[in-house]
Amino acid sequence: MTIENWMPIFVLMSSFLTGLLIFSLDERQHSLRTVLNMLGATVKLALVAVMLWGVLHEKEYEMRFSVMPGIEMIFRADALAMIFLTLSAVLWLVTTAYAVGYLEGAPNRRRFFGFFSLCVTSTMGISLAGNLFTFFVFYEMLTLTTYPLVVHRGTKKALDAGAVYLRYTLAGGAVLLVGILWLHALAGPFEFTTGGALGHLGPENASSLVMIFAMLIAGLGVKAAIVPLHGWLPTAMVAPAPVSALLHAVAVVKAGVFGIVRVVYNVYGIESATALGVAAPLAAAAAATTLYASVRALSQDDLKRRLAFSTVSQLSYIILGIALAGPLSTVGGLVHLAHQGIMKITLFFSAGVIAETIGLHRVSEMNGVGRRLPVTSAAFTVAALGMIGVPPTAGFISKWYLGTGALSAGQPWALAVLAVSTVLNAAYFLPVIRALWFGKRTIPWPEEKERGRVFEADPWLLVPMCATAALTVLAGLLAGGSFSPLEWAKLIALREYR
Repeated sequence: MTIENWMPIFVLMSSFLTGLLIFSLDERQHSLRTVLNMLGATVKLALVAVMLWGVLHEKEYEMRFSVMPGIEMIFRADALAMIFLTLSAVLWLVTTAYAVGYLEGAPNRRRFFGFFSLCVTSTMGISLAGNLFTFFVFYEMLTLTTYPLVVHRGTKKALDAGAVYLRYTLAGGAVLLVGILWLHALAGPFEFTTGGALGHLGPENASSLVMIFAMLIAGLGVKAAIVPLHGWLPTAMVAPAPVSALLHAVAVVKAGVFGIVRVVYNVYGIESATALGVAAPLAAAAAATTLYASVRALSQDDLKRRLAFSTVSQLSYIILGIALAGPLSTVGGLVHLAHQGIMKITLFFSAGVIAETIGLHRVSEMNGVGRRLPVTSAAFTVAALGMIGVPPTAGFISKWYLGTGALSAGQPWALAVLAVSTVLNAAYFLPVIRALWFGKRTIPWPEEKERGRVFEADPWLLVPMCATAALTVLAGLLAGGSFSPLEWAKLIALREYR
């Protein structure tokens, strides 16, 4: 075996070992824990950067282990894996830094950061999975490692939210497992393959394949928050801001969406999915989710719940782009997988700073916050404008390719959905921006945690937030760069449609 074979394992171990070491520390060893967290995240990012360069130049990174006859654990870095892997590595680093500042002085930080590292390990395993068996193992591991983060505060509200989260995700996992077992019995052992892995099955299996597809999408749709399977996500907003950021930008919801992309492109294949008639219903479900969640976001006064419904809506852009079955729409969907993560994590970082610094949680309380927290409000504004799709932000790039992709695929109705959704995006984000910058404060600020600080908030909170806000703009301005999310999405689409 070569070093290339071991690279996927090194990526997994960089966070897995970090988590184990953190669990072994005393609760009071704060400085050492911070060093381990930042070191593990930095090492992972460096390893992913090496693999990104290698995959671009068609190097192969693969490791496989036989579990039982006909069943293998396969870890492989292909172009699709790398877009999710890179997003996860980058955002783990900034979220780790943010969490260090956010949880300063809080109890149970050892438990939090230990499970935080294991959660990232699960996400990496999902990214690198080379078949459905490996994907499922890490998909369920993700459920178990995120639960302690959701209930971290230990309040009744947090525990109730955790119970809802488990009911949804474990039920979804059970449905997914049945679908995987049924497909394995029908097709035998197979791996994720460009163009699909089920080409050897004849038309006599069509009805079974349609039912299996529905089960796989239903199982994955829980974490992808497809309506009506989305109910756990707004409820989980009781979790600390770093957890909310992780859930919405990288880990749980993206795992579900990424799984749907794998099923459509690397299990069924887009041509087979279209021929079976399953792509159109998936596109319709994505469109319905986009519009429903956007309407629900309008009525949410709690800022994090408004952002949660925004996530439900924006995630379905990715699914819609994939299900439209065209090269340009694929580019739009895949690039939004990265762009949505960057923008949404900025919004949750900002909401967390506002809550921690001046104790505000509701949109109706935000009047004048921009004058007290100008940097935080500027970061929120940039990310919100990106979600709306204002140029030159990352969100504009996503919506441009989704819109042109809908037209090129002969699906103008999808362009209408995007247009209505964009209007709704503006309707629930612009009032927040207006309140931040132009609202007049009529009641005193809540008691602040600290006074006389040099910065408006802890630099551990400000720096990650500003970094992701900058990425929101740079991903749009530098969209034509060799390693931009857009160029990487084009590479994936080229390999899928060649």
